[in-house]
Amino acid sequence: MPKAMWNNQVIAESTDTVVVEGNHYFPRSALRDDVIRESDTHTICPWKGEASYYSLSLDGNESQDAVWYYPDPLPAAEQIRDRVAFWKDVQVVD
Repeated sequence: MPKAMWNNQVIAESTDTVVVEGNHYFPRSALRDDVIRESDTHTICPWKGEASYYSLSLDGNESQDAVWYYPDPLPAAEQIRDRVAFWKDVQVVD
């Protein structure tokens, strides 16, 4: 089962991921709420739309904008609605 690992902690896991551009998008419900903090960061993808971000925080460790999601994806990316993906120091393993 794919898992998102950060600082030796599982922060998300699910058998229901969607892979887009090499990134596993996990259901938002699979992401632990206790490790995320809202971020003001936004970026634009021409075919997915505007991305929003969460930062991670746990036990004094922080990772700024390590989680992204598309709250209102464009039609071509509808399959990632209500899903999150990871980068920076988060590792996705099977």
